[in-house]
Parts: sequence; structure tokens; C-alpha cells
Amino acid sequence: MKTKAWEQTFETFAQELLDELKVPGAVVAVAKDGELIYEKGFGYRDREAQLPPDLDTVFGIGSITKSFTCVAIMQLQEEGKLSVHDPVVTYLPEFRTPDEEHTRKVTIHHFMTHTPGLPPLSSLIPAMLRSMQDDPAAEELLKHPEFAGKEPIDTFEQLMAYIGDQPIELLGPPGTEFSYSNDAFGLLGAIIERVSGKSYEDYVKDHILQPLGMERSVFFVEELHDDNHSVLYSTREKDGVKEVYRAPIWWDSPSMRAAGFLKASARDMLRYAELYRTGGTKLLTPESVTQMVSPHAKVDALRSYGYGLGMLSFAEGVTLIQHTGGLKGITAHMLILPEAGLTGILLTNVDDAPITELTLGLLNSLFDRPLKTPFATFADYEVPLARMKSYAGAFKSGEGDEVTIQLDEEAGQLHIQMGKETLPLRSIGEDAFLFTRREIDTLVRFVRNQDGEIKRFALGSRQLPKVES
Repeated sequence: MKTKAWEQTFETFAQELLDELKVPGAVVAVAKDGELIYEKGFGYRDREAQLPPDLDTVFGIGSITKSFTCVAIMQLQEEGKLSVHDPVVTYLPEFRTPDEEHTRKVTIHHFMTHTPGLPPLSSLIPAMLRSMQDDPAAEELLKHPEFAGKEPIDTFEQLMAYIGDQPIELLGPPGTEFSYSNDAFGLLGAIIERVSGKSYEDYVKDHILQPLGMERSVFFVEELHDDNHSVLYSTREKDGVKEVYRAPIWWDSPSMRAAGFLKASARDMLRYAELYRTGGTKLLTPESVTQMVSPHAKVDALRSYGYGLGMLSFAEGVTLIQHTGGLKGITAHMLILPEAGLTGILLTNVDDAPITELTLGLLNSLFDRPLKTPFATFADYEVPLARMKSYAGAFKSGEGDEVTIQLDEEAGQLHIQMGKETLPLRSIGEDAFLFTRREIDTLVRFVRNQDGEIKRFALGSRQLPKVES
């Protein structure tokens, strides 16, 4: 196939970025109207053995798994076995929150849209604990005060008990506040099991993977009949220098597999993405697909969320339907642009790979735009100094994320501090800001209570409660 001009431009850009950030291996693939138009393997699926990746190399897809979970729910709805508007307690009577009335109002729809009112909780690490305990790559993380001394969460019942025991402040009535919840999606797996009578993994295999011919998609790499899967790598800082090291143990969570533990090849993921491009296959009716890709919840000024999928306006008349995935040794991104007939998948074998930068470069190349054209542009918004003072403070989530907002009064400038990194915040609206990292804008906002007091900070997709002024 003759190389198109955009391919060479993109590959030069991608290779420089992957080299700069020491990403061991990646696969990028694009289809147009269901036909493969681009595939490229970068680096190595196994760096030490110098084995390159290809379209059939199996990578972790992380939270892209959430869309598979929602497909399963929609199938069960089509069969009349449940409705997305049923209360969760109909199927999970053990589920509870600090408010009994709130609990009764939480529906499956709220779980699927990350709007049950739950703040980020500390349950994912205990839910993965069995697989992390023998992994040297997890040693520092398990010492974190949020996770140290936790008991493993091995079952759905233990997960529900853990959630019910947390001394949390709910974000708001069900359906009113978006905050990404692995817990909610883990429990969707429990609903699928109880309604279908099959394990979550078997249901997905029998009703999604096999019908689509996704033969290289598994929950455990041991199920593969060859070794064509990615070796996992992680990062650490050594003497002030980023080091990427081999960390081959796959983390797993029986109680949260529905939230992010599927593995798949790029070829399989393009096959799966056709479901959303075409708007219906033998898996789901067009009506169900439409429900999945409708913007049920607003994330920020740019993004919305449907059922296990996010969406934003990319170009005039073109919607980008997407989801990312990340875990140790995993950074992934699935793309569907139905109006343009395009689907894409980007898979890497290291955590915190520059997936958004790669995605943006790929999309801009496909649409013949300058490589670093942002997803959107925002005008500056004037904020009085007195109001700026109200933003300063520390915010922390149960997942271990911590940020501090600082005000330089003399310069009239807010900064966000995350770990060792401090970046300026630019105001773009009422309580809305953005910061730029590696030339990518991240939208953030402050969330106030009914009295106008700042209670939380929405960073990306999660709301972090305020811990001090």
C-alpha cells in the first residue's frame, strides 16, 4: 500500500513522542467504513527480546472494558430481563450508601453514567490486592496511607459491604453529579451475573466476543494459545530521571473485572468499534446503540458521557465517541467518528503513556489539520481577585489523587500543584479552568454547595473533595 503523506507526518510525530517518553511499544490502527486503512506497530511488545507488536498482539484495554459491560446490560434489557431505569437494589439488595432514600433512587442508568452520587473511593486497590501483593511494582503504592493495611475485596458482596462502610459525603442526588466510578461498574458485573445466571466473564465471552469473532480478546492472557501479547512496563523516578522498567505481572480484580480488565488485539477492537460506527449489529438494536452513545451526563464544557462511552464534538458535524483505559502497563484509547466513517484504536504497554497526544496527532492527521490543533479553544474569562482567593485549598480523593490550588496574589494567577508538578490555571468560565501539560489542555472546575462554598474540585473525570483551605 502506498504511504500517504499524512502517515509519514504522523509516524514521525508519534515516534518522537514515544521515544521522548520512553514508551516501549504501541500499536495504532484505523479503519474507514469498516476497512483497515492504516496499521503501525511502534517499538516492542517485549523490549528485552526485541519482539515487535502487530495487529494481533494482545494488550490490556483497561476501562474500555466498561463499554462491553454496558453492551451486556443493553442486551439483557432487550431480552426484557431488566431495565436501565430499574433501581440497583432490585438486583443488589446489599448495595447501600449513607442515605437510605438515596440508595433506593440509584438506578442501573446512574451506574452506567457515573452519576450515582458516589465520590472516588479507595476500593480499587483492595480489589486488586491479591494480584498486587507479589508484584514489586506495587510496593510503593501499597504503602500509601489510603491503602496500607486494607483487606482484599474478592467478591461483589465484599465490595458492596466496603462501599456501605465508607464515611463518605454523597455528591448530590442520583443523576445530578458526574464522577467516574469504578465501583459502580464493578457492580454492573454483579447485576449481569445475577440476571443472566452466568459469570460476568462467560457472559461477555458468549454474548459479545464470540459473536463478533474477537478470538484474541480475553480476561487472562493464559487463555491465549501463543505468546503474542504485550509485556507490561511501568515507570519510576531514579536520581531525578524517568525510568521505564519491566513489570510483567498483570493486575486483576474479580470484583471489578467489569470496570477494566479485558485484554484485546487491535484487530479485534476495530471489529468491536464497528458496533458504534454502524449503529447496530446482531449484538444490539439501533435503538440500544443510540442509547449508549447519547450524552446522558455532562462531564465538562467539552465532554459528555453515555453508557460506558464518552463523546465530544470534534469537527463540524463530526462527533468523537471514545474511551480511554489505563492501569499498570496499560494505556489505551478507542475512537469512533460515525459521520466520518472512521474507527481507531491505540494500544500501549506502559502506564501513563501520552495517549491523548497520540490520539490528537492521529485525528488531526486524518482530518488534514496541523498536528497540534487542540480539541477545542476557549476564550479567557475574567475572575476578580476576591473570587480567586476562594479557590485556594487542598483537594483529595479516596483513590489517592491529591491536588493543591495556590494563588499568587501579586501576579493574580492560580496554580495547580500535582505531586512535583505545578502548572498555571487559565480561567475559561464560571468556576471553570484549564491547565496545559505536554501541549494538551485539561479542563477542570470547582464545585460549590447550595451556600456557594467550594466543596470539590473536578479534575478530568473525578470530583476530589476539599480537605483544607
